[in-house]
Formats: sequence, structure tokens, C-alpha cells
Amino acid sequence: MKQPVPLDDLQLLSRAQDWRREHRNGVLQRPRVAGLVLAAGGSRRMGQANKLLQPWRGEALVRHVVRAVVKSGAAPVYLVVGHQAEAVIQATEDLPVMVVHNPDHAEGLSSSLRAGLCALPDEIDGVLVALGDMPRVNPRDLGCLQAAFDPNEGRAICVPTYQGKRGNPVLLGRQLFAELQRLEGDRGARSLIGGHEDLVTEVAVEGAGVLLDVDTPAALEQLRRGAARAS
Repeated sequence: MKQPVPLDDLQLLSRAQDWRREHRNGVLQRPRVAGLVLAAGGSRRMGQANKLLQPWRGEALVRHVVRAVVKSGAAPVYLVVGHQAEAVIQATEDLPVMVVHNPDHAEGLSSSLRAGLCALPDEIDGVLVALGDMPRVNPRDLGCLQAAFDPNEGRAICVPTYQGKRGNPVLLGRQLFAELQRLEGDRGARSLIGGHEDLVTEVAVEGAGVLLDVDTPAALEQLRRGAARAS
């Protein structure tokens, strides 16, 4: 595993990358990162309700996630839908995303990951994989992951950390796409990261939202109580 990238150094790192980038058509370019929001699951742990559509601060949880990914600079951004697809699309319909339908969403997280990867354009160098139930992730922290990402320098997997603990979303280079597409069941990108620690860069971020997924009624209540205390 590469050494953690301090937040204060990310701006310098980003500038240095511009000079080290390989030439494409005679122009120095940074790696091109797409966004992929996985929002197709059936919310089994939430009971009858679809967790992604639960309101928080006046909007559906999934909308907060999609907006953060869009504002982070990842482009294009894809939204993978399945369970209650139309409602999820409606909750995000005015945001600049491309919708990918996953008819096999009942097979688990890996099926949504495969569907999203298949939709990515060939020129993409990496993908920021976000879970639709993490409404407190913020664009700045996601931008820090992209600033640290550089497959040519061995930083093909960028993982956010908060107070030393790894979280989500994660950013993965194209060299891992084939392996990701072979995942099965309810397994996401994290299930293969352990086998590629030499490619991992931990990026320390300021927001605790990279550790918070809202997948149970108790977690949703905790999220809402936190918002009430902050207001």
C-alpha cells in the first residue's frame, strides 16, 4: 500500500501530475475519471421502504449522493437503477447523469457494478464507485480522491480514510475493470482491493460521510437526529 496522501498536499500533488502526465495528442491531460452511483438494490435491511428514496434535508438520500459525485468533477456520471427504478430516476431526473438499467439487480451488488462498467466509454481511465445510500459524502473529498489518482504512478486504487479508517467511495483504474466484472453475488469493489494493496493509496479526508451508509432504520434515524442537532 502506498503511503496516505495528506489532505494539505493534494493541491501540490495535482499540479505535479500535470507535468508527469503522458502526452495524448500532444497535450498533457489528467486521468479521465467517470462517476458510477450504484442505486439498484432492494434495500432488504430497511424493511418495506426503499432506503434510497427516504427523505433527508428535504431530498431523497440518493439525490445527495448523485449531486456530490457530479460536483466532484467526475464525468460522465452514470446512475445504475433496478429496484423501483422509475422512482429513483425521478428523484434525480434534473441532475446531469446517464441512467443504466440493471435487470439483474436481485443478484446483488456485483451485477450493478458490471452493468455500470459496461456502460463506461473506452477513453475513461478510472471510475469513482459510489453507493447510493451514503448521503453525507461531499464533492471536496471526492475531488481529493481524483487528485490523488494516477495509474501511471502506481496509484490505481484511491480509498478515502477518516481518522484512519477506510471508507467509500473508492476510485479504481481501468486495469482493474476486467477483474471487477468477474465478481459475483453481493460483492462490490472492496472485495478485490485486498488483493491489490500495492496499488492502493489512502487519501485522508475531512468528512466523516465516507464511513456512513444508511442501510437500516436505525442508521436513518441516527442521520436525521444528527441533522436536527446541527440545525
